Amino acid sequence: TNLNKKGIAGEIDCVIGREKEIERVVQILNRRTKNNPVLLGEPGVGKTAIAEGLALRIVEGKVPAKLLDKEIYLLDLAGIVAGTQFRGQFEARMKAIIEEAKAQKNVILVIDEVHNIVGAGEAEGGAMNAANILKPALARGDVQIIGATTLEDYRKHIEKDSALERRFQPVLVKEPTVEESIEILMGLRQYYEDFHQVRYSDEVIENAVKMSSRYIHDRFLPDKAIDVIDEAGSRVNLKNLGTAELQKSKDQLKKVQDLKEKAAIIDDYQKAADYKVEECRLQEIIMDLEKELGTLDVTIDDIAYVVENWTGIPVQRISETEASKLLQIEERLHKKLVGQEKAVSSLARAIRRTRSDFSKKKRPASFVFVGPTGVGKTELAKVLASELFGSEEHMIRLDMSEYMEKHTVSKLIGAPPGYIGFDQGGQLTDKVRRKPYSVLLLDEIEKAHPDVFNMLLQIMEDGRLTDSTGRTVGFENTILIMTSNAGTGLRTNGIGFNKDGYEALEKKVNNAVREIFRPEFLNRVDEVVVFEQLSREQLTQILEIMLEQVSQDVKDKEMSIVFDDKAKEFLMDKGFDEKFGARPLRKTVQRHIEDELSELFLSGRIREGSNIRVSAEDGKIVMVVVDLPVLKHAEKVQKLQ
Repeated sequence: TNLNKKGIAGEIDCVIGREKEIERVVQILNRRTKNNPVLLGEPGVGKTAIAEGLALRIVEGKVPAKLLDKEIYLLDLAGIVAGTQFRGQFEARMKAIIEEAKAQKNVILVIDEVHNIVGAGEAEGGAMNAANILKPALARGDVQIIGATTLEDYRKHIEKDSALERRFQPVLVKEPTVEESIEILMGLRQYYEDFHQVRYSDEVIENAVKMSSRYIHDRFLPDKAIDVIDEAGSRVNLKNLGTAELQKSKDQLKKVQDLKEKAAIIDDYQKAADYKVEECRLQEIIMDLEKELGTLDVTIDDIAYVVENWTGIPVQRISETEASKLLQIEERLHKKLVGQEKAVSSLARAIRRTRSDFSKKKRPASFVFVGPTGVGKTELAKVLASELFGSEEHMIRLDMSEYMEKHTVSKLIGAPPGYIGFDQGGQLTDKVRRKPYSVLLLDEIEKAHPDVFNMLLQIMEDGRLTDSTGRTVGFENTILIMTSNAGTGLRTNGIGFNKDGYEALEKKVNNAVREIFRPEFLNRVDEVVVFEQLSREQLTQILEIMLEQVSQDVKDKEMSIVFDDKAKEFLMDKGFDEKFGARPLRKTVQRHIEDELSELFLSGRIREGSNIRVSAEDGKIVMVVVDLPVLKHAEKVQKLQ
């Protein structure tokens, strides 16, 4: 592909903010020998754009006199290899290209993904690949090449071949800063406005760069920001329903103009006049449609929508509904979690701070939940994920009892190179990369190996972790919750503990926590939240929530169930255990209610339309079933009609 011709035809986008790199490339091309620059940089930073920018400069005459007559060709390696069935065909093609470049003397070949020349066209057991064919020509200066590849591929393929490497001069292309990326997008704005028939304001461009920089971590500027404005433009353009009609009219106009010209060529003036009338009619329709459609504006919400779709992180402006949701989060959590007012309040404050962007960026909100078993530590994390992110699926749970040994730590970030499972990624890093906006629950944190704590220090301080493959995973949008039973004995066995109040309890627990965890770990935790043991009144409320859930499950099967006070009292007597909290109560409901319902349902004694009343007599649960099949049948007939 001749890039000079593409430049003249206006098919190359202008290159902005890469003057230093282009000057360095020009300087290398101007050398007498070894005048082959290779552009090295991460994917998406603009390496290929620099080669195209040089072609544009040559066309515009903005290069030294020596390079003014140069022609830049994009070499398609796959095309050269394609169809070479027999030994010698590929070599002949390569030699022909080199000879032609030698003869013309003004050709510069651009090879994108230049590392592919190592091994391209190599026959089994043969040494004649593209790199070996090019080496002599490169050394003598017969052929000039501009290569482009990533740092990793250059190190893997070209650096190993020192004879090839010394013929190239590396030019490092760094990722542009946010300010430079904004400048680049301002320059490219017109191309995307014309293509999508939309408008991008300066504010939209700035937000696209800032949001992509903050939320999209696995790609590089300016490529990721360009993709964001491109997709946002596409989204807005699709809303403009009249564009299809406009395009149809334009296609018709082109056909009519072609037919008019053909009629004029064969001197059929009557037909030409008819086509002229049709042309005028279509032009009027197009003008009216263009006025009607106008140009739509891309808004910041469109940009936010695209970023949100890519990353799963809600970045749209906080709507009124979400603002009220955040303000009422304490109330909503209390509805689903009984007791633990202090714990819920601490958590709600931190979430409001994080979501409204007033907290220190780049680090997650982190808590240590301390309390005896069955008081709601894990339940609060589940409820939080459900309330904040819409479902419990947004909770990533890791049991630290699985990470007690030194060698198990590598499971979190992935096995090191050379070990089995190296390419599978880490259990922690992979989950957070896929769901960056989630509650990360580390259960029974005191059981973890000390090396896990070293890893957590980095997450809590910088909000990031690098996995075994070298990818950086951002944790700034997660809420880190660690649960512990540290100091539980103090509370359950302490004499006169209930009279001491919450403050004394907190003091005792904090002392116990300091003995277990290192100071540098506790310093990075936002808050150590102490959970109290649940009283009988609180457990009664929890029982109501459990029975409500049972009622909902029964309702889903088109039946109804009612519990009287005797049944509730029986369940409380059987399931109340101050030491073990709500878990024995859950087992009691399972054993006496859910198991009984399952048996009745499977035996056919309860079915669609049954009304179940639950009571307790003589130390056991009694279920009375009232069937309403006729009514249900009548309802079904009515629905069908």
